[in-house]
Amino acid sequence: MVSTQKKADKTYKVIGTRPVRPDGVDKVTGRAKYGADIQLPGMLFGRVLRSPHAHAIIKKIDTSKALALPGVKSVITHKDLPTAADAALNLGETTDNLKWISDKVLAAEDALFHGQALAAVAAVDKHIAEDALALIDVEYEILEPVLSVHTAMDKKTPSIHDNMKTVDMIARFQVGEISETQINNVASILDLELGDLDAGFKEADIIIEREFETGTYHQGYIESHNGTAQWNENDEVTVWLSTQGAFNARDQLAALLQVPMSKIKVIPMEIGGGFGGKIPMYMEPLAAIMSKQTGKPVKMHMQRDEVLLATGPTSATYIKVKVGAKNDGTIVAADAYLAYEAGAYPGSPVSGGGVSMFMPYAIPNVRALCLDVIVNKTKTAAYRAPGVPAAAFAIESIIDELAEKLEIDPIAIRMHNAAEEGTRRHDGVLAPSMAVKELLEEAQATEHWNAELSDPSIGRGIAIGAWGNGGMESSASASINSDGTINLNTGSVDIGGQRASLAMQLAETLGVEYDSIKPQVVDTDSIGYTAVSAGSRTTFATGIAVIEVGNKIKKQIINRVATFWEIDANALKYNDDGSVSSPDKIINFKEIAAMLPNTGGRIQASIDIQATTHVPTIACHIVDVKVDEETGKVDILRSTALQDVGKAIHPAYVEGQTQGGILQGIGMALYEEYYYDDKGILKNASLLDYRMPTSYDVPFTEIILVEKPNPGHPFGVKGVGEVPIVPPLAAVANAIYDAVGVRPNILPVNPRRLSVLLKEKNNK
Repeated sequence: MVSTQKKADKTYKVIGTRPVRPDGVDKVTGRAKYGADIQLPGMLFGRVLRSPHAHAIIKKIDTSKALALPGVKSVITHKDLPTAADAALNLGETTDNLKWISDKVLAAEDALFHGQALAAVAAVDKHIAEDALALIDVEYEILEPVLSVHTAMDKKTPSIHDNMKTVDMIARFQVGEISETQINNVASILDLELGDLDAGFKEADIIIEREFETGTYHQGYIESHNGTAQWNENDEVTVWLSTQGAFNARDQLAALLQVPMSKIKVIPMEIGGGFGGKIPMYMEPLAAIMSKQTGKPVKMHMQRDEVLLATGPTSATYIKVKVGAKNDGTIVAADAYLAYEAGAYPGSPVSGGGVSMFMPYAIPNVRALCLDVIVNKTKTAAYRAPGVPAAAFAIESIIDELAEKLEIDPIAIRMHNAAEEGTRRHDGVLAPSMAVKELLEEAQATEHWNAELSDPSIGRGIAIGAWGNGGMESSASASINSDGTINLNTGSVDIGGQRASLAMQLAETLGVEYDSIKPQVVDTDSIGYTAVSAGSRTTFATGIAVIEVGNKIKKQIINRVATFWEIDANALKYNDDGSVSSPDKIINFKEIAAMLPNTGGRIQASIDIQATTHVPTIACHIVDVKVDEETGKVDILRSTALQDVGKAIHPAYVEGQTQGGILQGIGMALYEEYYYDDKGILKNASLLDYRMPTSYDVPFTEIILVEKPNPGHPFGVKGVGEVPIVPPLAAVANAIYDAVGVRPNILPVNPRRLSVLLKEKNNK
């Protein structure tokens, strides 16, 4: 990997360097503790019975034989869960209904997808728990599954949820907010419109209308879901788990268990990957209930097939897009219809796709009609820029086709229509600071874009994409030790090097060395409320909290030194190296720390902030592919990724995020897909059969970081983790067209699908 950094003007002491991560040694030596490492006295082990059917009425569950098995201490079904309220619950990146969450945790009356949890067992060891599952008798009435958005919305198809109405997505799950259009098996609808579409299309000299589909993709994290719960005699619940948000987990548990938040303590363990998939809860409420019943801690850990069967992948999608442009390449109108699979319960990321797909462009007349569709598959979850890669695949494919038909360079047509600060978006927002043109200019100047292709079977593709990023609430606290080191506590789970990036921002703020900061991720009893590590928000939003903590500490230090020197605080200056000076004397940070115990006590500060100054980020991907027309096999030969990062706090981590996003995007484009049979049974629920890219599939990637600082962050930070997954799907598809003259409209474009397209082309 080669990296080039187009730096912002301002230079820093710590920010922009590449120090070793503070948790690195523990992880490489095995000292770091993950959820699977939890061992408690008297601990029981839990397992889950899952539905073998995609759609069935649960007529009866008999657990008596399982309970009679020696070593089994608890068996529970949905009847053991408290009755859930019909109320919305904010999960960070998404909103869900508490009743649906409860039903997903353990099915109530119907099994609505293959692998849905029906019952749970706790036993003295995991083997006895597994044996007990086979003794649970379930009587089903099997129903026909609904497996696509097209079938689901057909008026002849029965509703999966009785009495479910199509609600307005903005008021999702609020009773009475019904849209004007009732659509079968559509949970919610969002209709975004700007300008006059009819007038826009009348202006157009060329109109292209195409349909696109993408498959179901899983996040593919290494560590499977796990959770251990201990419900003590004081009705206090402690949970150790792998999660992207400890407070989010606490809130879900409190609502599901009907226990006050003050009685629940969530301890986030190290996390072995999440990408959005570790926001929902699955087994932890079951472990808690069985712990309450038995008086023992209960540990639960998913097997890999359970992860693929029963945790949230991203949606399979159907998108229809119509775009009109003038002969000079000016896009005058764009109309998109997006139908995303939500799985068995409402809540697909279709709104993200509908909002973000046109975000890089200034188009005067736009519509995005977004439908959240219920099907008999596992409930979807967030996955890195949720909903956006599929939408970008659609619009970027059409823009590439427009460029070809109008004989305009693919970068030039994107540059001509690029959004700028102040562009009115179709969701009503005026675009903030954006680096679309800057990124395209850098792409146009790359050696990759200007290199000759050496073989007619090689094609080059380009695509851009946007992600809006998140703000939300964050807390941080810090205290100075007498040796000059600083303890930094945050509630943001570290999923991508946040300990380091946050410590670096505090070090820069205080003017101290990075190694003097000791960052920790703490439990929900030890810090103020902090939202999930998701939405590319953590380095940005928790970073602001950390900077504010640093500023509060600086003020306290000034006041303390003023008291010690018996001088007016206004006469003192806090310097960039952490020292404090008056016109005639100076004291360094370590000397200040050493004097604190005897001059009023050590200094600490804490803060809670609601970050609202996040801005979108833009990414561009250039890719070369070689296509074997006999087999349909596609090889990635070369890749260049450009990304607007605001300010790269730790450039190596930003490069790692970019590399990871590209790899996952290539997986979506070429390899990964859930395979269901006509009964809704998932046939590839293992990593032997679910084909993710390996090291052999990774392209040589040059990464170019473009720094256009975010004016809403003291150091210019923008989120970086999600946008790199957005452009690769379209870039790969456009490169395939450049190589062999066929445009993939269904992804993944595996050898089987590409061979069909090539055969159709050759038979014309």
